Amino acid sequence: MDASQAIELSLFARRIEAVCDEMGAQLRRAAFSPNIRDRLDYSCAVFDVAGELAAQAAHIPVHLGSMAYAMQDIVRRFDWRPGDQVILNDPFMGGTHLPDVTLVMPVFHGGTLVGFVANRAHYADIGASAPGSMPLSTSLAEEGVLIPPQRIASAGALDEARLAAIVEATRNPTDVRGDLQAQLAANRRGGERLLALVGRMGVDAYAAALVALNDYAERLARAALADIPPGTYRFEDVMEDDGQGGTDLPVRVAVTVTGQAEAVVDFTGTHAQTAGNINCPLSVTAAGVWYVFRCLMPPHTPACAGTFRTVRLVAPAGSLLNAAPPAAVAAGNVETSSRVVDVVLGALARALPERIPAASQGTMNNIAFGQDGEGAWGYYETLGGGMGGGPHHPGLSAVQSHMTNTRNTPVEVLELRYPVRVLRYALRHGSGGAGRHPGGDGLVREYEFLAPATLTFLTERRRRAPWGLRGGAPGAPGLNHHNDREVPAKTRLALRAGDRVTVATPGGGGWGDPAAEEA
Repeated sequence: MDASQAIELSLFARRIEAVCDEMGAQLRRAAFSPNIRDRLDYSCAVFDVAGELAAQAAHIPVHLGSMAYAMQDIVRRFDWRPGDQVILNDPFMGGTHLPDVTLVMPVFHGGTLVGFVANRAHYADIGASAPGSMPLSTSLAEEGVLIPPQRIASAGALDEARLAAIVEATRNPTDVRGDLQAQLAANRRGGERLLALVGRMGVDAYAAALVALNDYAERLARAALADIPPGTYRFEDVMEDDGQGGTDLPVRVAVTVTGQAEAVVDFTGTHAQTAGNINCPLSVTAAGVWYVFRCLMPPHTPACAGTFRTVRLVAPAGSLLNAAPPAAVAAGNVETSSRVVDVVLGALARALPERIPAASQGTMNNIAFGQDGEGAWGYYETLGGGMGGGPHHPGLSAVQSHMTNTRNTPVEVLELRYPVRVLRYALRHGSGGAGRHPGGDGLVREYEFLAPATLTFLTERRRRAPWGLRGGAPGAPGLNHHNDREVPAKTRLALRAGDRVTVATPGGGGWGDPAAEEA
């Protein structure tokens, strides 16, 4: 590839990524719920005619990786026409967990299918057995409305009956209707922008550019893997509990790097799928693995299918990381995906001790609450914590890390929309692990409820701390309190007006012997 071709390919990569960025901006501006407008819990991507990833915005890793893994199967299911949009949330048919609702739209140029645009957004309530739709579930049926892949729009005509059935099954019908319309509009905007790009280039030139982009990404991926000494590297961690009595469930990995700059990530030995909802569909496990390997690549590596050709995944069927329906999966997408990242990073730290950071908080600190009955509502948020210290830097404090990339809900928005007051929102000083490069601190968020509500915690790293590396100390585990009583990591609470709930999130692990700083 000569210099002019390299420049053209770089421009093409930025242009197709810009399609995803504009889709995200459209979705955020048009959405109704704080979950999308303020927390930015959504993701947008472009796919080729076979459903392979062509580009994505820098949104939510667990959304994007799982879409990339499953989209080929989804696009094969339909005879696509201009104006169609398909909706789904089934975790075992291309989704992650039920609150994540995905819309897929084909893009045609002069009657020729040239690709797809898609977006995925997390709904604060999808009609589960508990408000906020992150219940202590034991089956998928308890987790909300199940939407297998189906048309929500046909040749441009919206299926109002299907939309109404979804909307009316939730506790936030106005928000859900608005958010669904925003997702439809975001895909239409993405389709317009992709069509304009294809129109300028021509169909054949666009297809050729995608091939070149994937080949380039594969070369960068192989170069990154070539920096890892060949061998097999193992690591083990646990899920603390499944919310149904199962404790210390092992997650084991063996990462084998070959001399051909390829990697096999094998989770054989991981615990079997469990009664609680920490199970993962395979697409979520793949998202965690791909995220870690993407972090080893240069920043300019395109996010496309070629990036992941060099990594193969093994997760035994029926295990925690390759669960079979109707397994409950609400927390697998958020909590177990975080542990997948931890164990793969832990294994690679044995191969690349001067590149891999200590463990970050290892949980998304999920908190969901709301009311049933007249005036029903549901709310959900995740909370930041400490990032692990690294070989060259301390960990960041009070941030979302690894598999999530959302923001917090501003206190003002939360208090305006719901009968809740935030009494405290602060850094949890001293919670990061000591080290030559210390781990970041967690945070403390204290809520006062102004009306009765039901609340669910789905959290991890409450008994086992995020680990340090190279002599660094672990971060502090998290804590959940109801009034003055500590409560389990996964629990459901009936709250009265005046009750207080406090979440203290984990700190990140430290990196390096603290004494080395003074030497």
